[in-house]
Amino acid sequence: MFVLSGYEYFLGFLLICSLVPVLALVASKIVRPKGEVLTRLTTYESGMEPIGGAWIQFNIRYYMFALVFVIFDVETVFLYPWAVAFHRLGVLAFIEALIFIAILIIALVFAWRKGALEWS
Repeated sequence: MFVLSGYEYFLGFLLICSLVPVLALVASKIVRPKGEVLTRLTTYESGMEPIGGAWIQFNIRYYMFALVFVIFDVETVFLYPWAVAFHRLGVLAFIEALIFIAILIIALVFAWRKGALEWS
């Protein structure tokens, strides 16, 4: 008998989610080739021989593009629970969500003006 009733499924799900990565690592350790071959230790780059060093500098635009993507990806994470519980939250929550979306639109306009969305 559980002390916290209603959490049995959560505990089972947590146990299964914890076992899947462990089982994947154990299976890969069993199946992999055992010999230390020099070609296996080299860098693999789409079937081609690597050219130059691995430590190269990327343009800052790529990082800015990635950050803008992460910001708007997090937006969907915050808006999904709100959308699920929309009918119970009321008008005040709707206004708060509009303010949140307005702040994100202002951030998008700022990033657009700074050129963070231009790939060239």
